[in-house]
Amino acid sequence: MANKKQLMALVLSGLVGIAHAGEKEELLKLRNTTTNLIKQLVKSGVITDKMAEEMIKQAEVDAGKQVAEAKEAPTKEAVPADEVRVAYVPDFVKDEIRQQVRSELREEVVGDVMAKAKNEQWGLPNALPEWIKRFKLSGDIRLRSQHEFMADDNTALSYFDYQSINDNGGVTNAGLDGFYNSTEDRQRFRERVRLGVDVNITEGLKAGVRLATGNQRDPVSTNQTLGNTGNKYDFTVDRAYLQYDAINDDKFKWLTLSGGRIKNPWYTGGGEFTGGSEVVWDTDLSFEGFSGTLSHQLGNSDSLMGTNRLNRSVFATAGAFPLQESGLSHDDKWLFGGQVGVDWGFANQDNMKVGVGYYDYVNIEAKPNTSAPGTCDLNTRDNNASRPEFMQGGNTVAVICNEGTSQSPTTLPAMYGLASDFNIINLNASYDMALFAPYHARLSGDFAKNIGFDSAAVSKLLNGTVIDEQTNAWQIRADFGWPRAEVAGHWNVFAAYKRVERDAVLDAFTDSDFHLGGTNTKGWVVGGNYGLMKNTWLTGRWLTADMVTGPPFGVDVLQLDVNTQF
Repeated sequence: MANKKQLMALVLSGLVGIAHAGEKEELLKLRNTTTNLIKQLVKSGVITDKMAEEMIKQAEVDAGKQVAEAKEAPTKEAVPADEVRVAYVPDFVKDEIRQQVRSELREEVVGDVMAKAKNEQWGLPNALPEWIKRFKLSGDIRLRSQHEFMADDNTALSYFDYQSINDNGGVTNAGLDGFYNSTEDRQRFRERVRLGVDVNITEGLKAGVRLATGNQRDPVSTNQTLGNTGNKYDFTVDRAYLQYDAINDDKFKWLTLSGGRIKNPWYTGGGEFTGGSEVVWDTDLSFEGFSGTLSHQLGNSDSLMGTNRLNRSVFATAGAFPLQESGLSHDDKWLFGGQVGVDWGFANQDNMKVGVGYYDYVNIEAKPNTSAPGTCDLNTRDNNASRPEFMQGGNTVAVICNEGTSQSPTTLPAMYGLASDFNIINLNASYDMALFAPYHARLSGDFAKNIGFDSAAVSKLLNGTVIDEQTNAWQIRADFGWPRAEVAGHWNVFAAYKRVERDAVLDAFTDSDFHLGGTNTKGWVVGGNYGLMKNTWLTGRWLTADMVTGPPFGVDVLQLDVNTQF
């Protein structure tokens, strides 16, 4: 070992000895390489850590002495101006330097070359014009097999279909179509096609248009039922909007303004596992109007683990949406809403998000015809305009007018409207745990209450009939698996229980699949997703639901989907 120590000392002394007064910089360049070499010798067991430290310290002391002596000694030989003297560097040191430089510069050089190739479009002889680059095309196709099983104790013709009665002009004209199917099982194949185009108009401002299949009268479903071979599918404008995003120097989006027919602006407890809770809003619902979201980062969001940044922010969203504009009434129907919340990321990659919202519906209650004998031919304009454009069923309703004429009146209803006002307080919360990474465990909850329900006002619309207050809705849900199942072999599973009382939320906008749509329902949802290949995955869901109040009406729904996106 003594011989090895002497050998290393000679190597270090030789490297130092070749340095003259003007070569101090060369010595400094070699220092890191020599240090790395010594560390490798320690790692290989040739020398000990203590010996290595002593050798490095001794080399530094010797180098300092020789540089000082070189500065004080007179110049023995003049060096011509055009002559450059280079100190001798051993081959093994050259190799170490070469490998170190190559390793440190490889990623930086490759990144610069790739960026330049992309900007200059190398290999594209007929590059597309600049304006085409501002367009982004996206879409998805879903094929669904849906099986609907009615409970054995259901009673036929036990629940009115108020939407059908309104569309047909009364109970008599609607006939059997004026009742929900509660006894006959059904199997349907359905398809959903959506195609979107986003355009970057200028920095921060974009326009978007999305076309989708589905019934134009149904705001909460874009499904097209197969079996219309003689007809073509409806393909309508589902979204059309302008959106402005303001981003600060930290790439944080602190302001978003949207107008037109836009996506849901409210946080609904959703994440990568799901589009969000559907207690208040169905995931297919688009909003017409205007919204704005203001966000603010909380404190220093630098991660303790490096350059990654933790998402810690508060946000506030406000929106105004015209629901039904009519030339027959001066009382248009509106929705005004606001929501505040916090999005909190943790250093262990967990995430918690909470949002509290308030949604105020204006002029949506029914206005019965008070003119004797209360037939529709004596309706005022406001009476006709108080009829909802769409109902899924479940909310308490009041008669607007009866069938017949003023000369030949009947007591059968011809038109229904909503009996209650709706002012909804909504709380959403979710916690995403990365404890089992790459799998995630996620818990979420949703609670809504309609504080606009007025028992006295409802009873007056129902000619004195008093009904019990049913104004709460809630859901709890658990997810486990990959955050997304859009890659082959990725999967996740979920389970949820929900209870939506009769007048807790507007039945027109809530989940369209659970109990086939509407309120006054309770039950379970279980399912999962499995990735078949990139951007293609399977989804299976079992939804079992019963009525909260009223005659028995249970429905089990099995959905099997093939999903693709592009």
